[in-house]
Parts: sequence; C-alpha cells; structure tokens
Amino acid sequence: MRNIRVAEVDDLDRAVLAIGTDYPQDHLLVWHEHRRAQVLYAATGVMRVETADGSWTIPTARAVLIPPATGHQVTMTDVSTRSLYVEPAAVPWFPARCQAVDVSVLLRALILEAVEMEPRYPEHSRDAAVAALILHELRNLTPLPLDVPLPSDPRLRDLCEVFLRKPDIHDPPARWCAALSISERTLARLFQRGTGLSFSQWRQRACVLHSLQHLTAGMPVTRIAAQLGYDNPAAYTAAFKKLLGQPPTAYRSPDATGSRDRG
Repeated sequence: MRNIRVAEVDDLDRAVLAIGTDYPQDHLLVWHEHRRAQVLYAATGVMRVETADGSWTIPTARAVLIPPATGHQVTMTDVSTRSLYVEPAAVPWFPARCQAVDVSVLLRALILEAVEMEPRYPEHSRDAAVAALILHELRNLTPLPLDVPLPSDPRLRDLCEVFLRKPDIHDPPARWCAALSISERTLARLFQRGTGLSFSQWRQRACVLHSLQHLTAGMPVTRIAAQLGYDNPAAYTAAFKKLLGQPPTAYRSPDATGSRDRG
C-alpha cells in the first residue's frame, strides 16, 4: 500500500499492515497518534520524531518504534517512509517509550516487500509468512542512542527546542540561566531531573544528533564541525564516536538500495 492514511485500513483483521509514503521536502506531520504500534522506517532522508518527553533523529535506513496511542509529530527532510502498523496484541514486548533502532538487511527487505502486499493477504499464504517473519525480526532489533530527552518544565523545554534548531557546542549555561533567571546550580538540577543528563551531556548529544541530517546530505565533516562550534573536526568526530560508537562516515550515504526504486 502506498500513500494512503492508516485510518483507511486500520480495522483490517491483519496483525501487520505496511504503508509506503512519500513526503515533500521539509514536511511537518503534525501531532497525531495511532491505535496500532508503529515501526517508522526512513527509506530515504532524515526524520525528527518528537513526543512529550523527547526527540528522536532517524537517519536513512534506520527506524523508530512508536508505541500505540503515543502523541507525536514528525519533521521530514527529503523523506520517503515505510511504516509497519502492528496490532498491539502481536507485539506485547513493544517499548512504552519511542525507541530508535538499527534495521538489519533482512528486516529492511521484508519491510520493502510488505509494502507491495495486498492489505488483505490470505492466511497461510506467502504474504502471511512475510508478516509472521517480520514479527519475529522485530524482536531482535538493536537499539540506537538517537534520542534527546526533553524536560517537562515548559520554560526550559522552550529553550531546549530553540537549541535543537541551531545547536552550538559552546553555548554557555550562563545564557540559559539568564533567560530563566536561575543559578547554574539550579539549571544543573533542572536538567538532571528533567532529562537524566547533565547540561553538557545534553548539549553534546543534541549537537551530534543534529549533525546526522547534514551527514546524510553529504556535507563535509569539517564544515559540520565548524557549524556546530567544535574547535576542530577531530573533536566533533570523537564526540560522535563516543555517543554512537561509530565515526561520522558510518552515517554518510548509507546503503538504502531499492528504497527509491520500490518507492
């Protein structure tokens, strides 16, 4: 199924529904939620998924698990998605909070194949076997640290949102304190309580994840490092590897073979 709303098929008696959707450049999918669990896979481009408690940056060939009835909005940058909508009873292990995940070559092939299936695939058919294998593969996903937690305090969250749009690794905590009329000690306490991270850890994480969209677009590492305020490319690369366990090159031009052709 392609470019249809899940509401049109949500009541079908099938555990797994797959929909491929192409979005215009810089599209915002405003706040909404689904009855089913969703596996949102980026066939192309970069997505930013936001919920009440965090922001997930999902580059090409990765996915995010979105629990049922979880309000979220998605900012798309040159994105074509392949979504699996799964009956909650079929995935009792599904996380209670969004989770970014790596996608194996096999699961990617299954997702692309599922989009080609008829929505009412016959029981005991090849398509039903594909759906069953998808459910098995979903249990073996590798989590990825692609989220930036967001605090519930509205004033601090507003500042965090502004920072996420244009991060700077040297943005001083004093600026935040002045904006909130609080001390640095209070700021540290608010960050720890609201995000589970220190201010510097949160700032570093936000900068690294923001860079994913530039890497996917092919921007040179030297330019990305300068844009984020790092003293040199080596400092940016070290921070990237510390968070994601791989160098920036691992997230540049990932192999998404077939995503365009199948989309």
